[in-house]
Amino acid sequence: MVKFDTQAMQRPGIEGIQYQQGDLAGCELRELLLERWNRQCAYCDRQNLPLQIEHIQSRARGGTDRIANLTLACEACNLAKGTQHIQEFLKDQPDRLERILAQARGSLKDAAAVTNTRWALYERLQTFGLPMEIGSGGLTKYNPSGRKLPKTHWLDTANVGRSTPAVLQVEQVHPLIITAKGHGSRQVCRMDKFGFPRTSAKHFKRIQGFTTGDLVVAVVPSGKQAGTYVGRVAIRTSGYFNITTKGTTIQGISYQYCHPIHRCDGYSYHFEKEVGGIPPTAEAASILPPGS
Repeated sequence: MVKFDTQAMQRPGIEGIQYQQGDLAGCELRELLLERWNRQCAYCDRQNLPLQIEHIQSRARGGTDRIANLTLACEACNLAKGTQHIQEFLKDQPDRLERILAQARGSLKDAAAVTNTRWALYERLQTFGLPMEIGSGGLTKYNPSGRKLPKTHWLDTANVGRSTPAVLQVEQVHPLIITAKGHGSRQVCRMDKFGFPRTSAKHFKRIQGFTTGDLVVAVVPSGKQAGTYVGRVAIRTSGYFNITTKGTTIQGISYQYCHPIHRCDGYSYHFEKEVGGIPPTAEAASILPPGS
């Protein structure tokens, strides 16, 4: 009839409030700190490097684990500060010291407003009767790590929420990457580096049924540019267009060799192989640029 402390068996040394914290406790805390401290080291402003959770007042000097006492620091700054008082560590940077202390004590009214707004949005969406699920940034990070999946935008999307299956079959999946490109330029003509016109004013928005930004496939049967090209077209009054594929731009392709795949809507589309070594499906390969 002996009762085992299963949490202590998995996490020796656990005590107090730690018993109430699940696997996501650290993930949610880190996500909150990343947002609060702009995803950069509080002491040197460096970004795009591993950041550690740092106690503004070290625990050796009585600091607690409250959110107001936590920030983010790179390893170098964390080691340099050690157990020093922050006033001592930043005595030569009074502006930074003041900013860190103010941000640590800052009001949470903005966070409260966003929280209320997202719940209002959730309740309104519920009125449509569609299946809905609540997720979080911490959970979205936790799910891929437990499934040993690489960090990509489309896999993050696949891992949102608690309904994410234990095993995701991603080897045969090739995501469709959609990039906002806009609907062209409002410039009447292009300028050189001195600000003088280097092209004539635009007169035509459509040439031979094509407009700049259309997604086309061009099959050139012979000549120096023989081959098949898939990409966005830039029209020319001469009828010889430029086609921008995923990796390069091919110039001087006759409109006669171009066949529209998707009319310009302000976005570009291509399939991308991000996971596994399996080539794209036949359907995906049909609109992939050469060499993808």
